[in-house]
Amino acid sequence: MNKAQTLLSQLADHAETILLGKALEQFGALCLREASGGGFEVLLITTRETGRWTIPKGWPIKGLAPHEVVEREAWEEAGVKGRAKKRAFGCFSYLKTLQDGRQAPSFVTVHILIVRRTKANFPERRERKLAWMPPLEAASLVNEPELKSLFRRVERRALPGSLRLNV
Repeated sequence: MNKAQTLLSQLADHAETILLGKALEQFGALCLREASGGGFEVLLITTRETGRWTIPKGWPIKGLAPHEVVEREAWEEAGVKGRAKKRAFGCFSYLKTLQDGRQAPSFVTVHILIVRRTKANFPERRERKLAWMPPLEAASLVNEPELKSLFRRVERRALPGSLRLNV
């Protein structure tokens, strides 16, 4: 069984939660920056609990639009400052392990964030590792099939010599 089938099988165990509209909602930042040799790179960070690779993401915040939540999460989790696109780029799902050990389905709406600068001193700097890399390399390191697909989509839609996407 491949990883996509495995995730779908795991999500199927939570079908009632999903169908009742009780799945968790998060917003994620797909951070892009110019690479030194031309082209661009994307950011991956590790999760605090398991150390797996993912993107900065967080819960909805009352009074903030989703793209504003993304900007805040990118800063807190990775020291990234930039502008997030208002329009969502895509989404992915995964099973979030809660503090009590239970797992719950979470749906993450992803926004592109164009990085303007990075800071070494940020709130979660001691809790995570960060890595900048080409989108296809990032796709090979994340577990979630839909997130892999978003990285591949970024690679296909990037306009040569720019951080703009052909969407």
